[in-house]
Amino acid sequence: MSLDPTYPSSPGAQVFFERRELDLIMRLYGRMVAAGEWRDYAIAGLSERAVFCIFRRASEQPLYRIEKQPDLARKQGAWSVIGQGGMVLRRGHELAQVLRLFESRKFQVVE
Repeated sequence: MSLDPTYPSSPGAQVFFERRELDLIMRLYGRMVAAGEWRDYAIAGLSERAVFCIFRRASEQPLYRIEKQPDLARKQGAWSVIGQGGMVLRRGHELAQVLRLFESRKFQVVE
């Protein structure tokens, strides 16, 4: 049995974000809300992954999904940022490295 809390310990267990991971994500989210880019979010803990969805408006599909998939930790990296069309924008082993995607260029929604 694994002692790592990110791995499901039983068949009915869920993957979820740790406190420090949520802190990094929420700091980024707060900066983007202050800039007027993002307005809403949703969090889901599923059996295979944890998902943080970012919305421009609550009634729309998510602009971005930040996903944690522990099963991919040794292969491609447990973290990924997925765009609105389902394309993986960045993947990696460290959350901070993956979130740098949003700092590397200014993201704006084109309406």
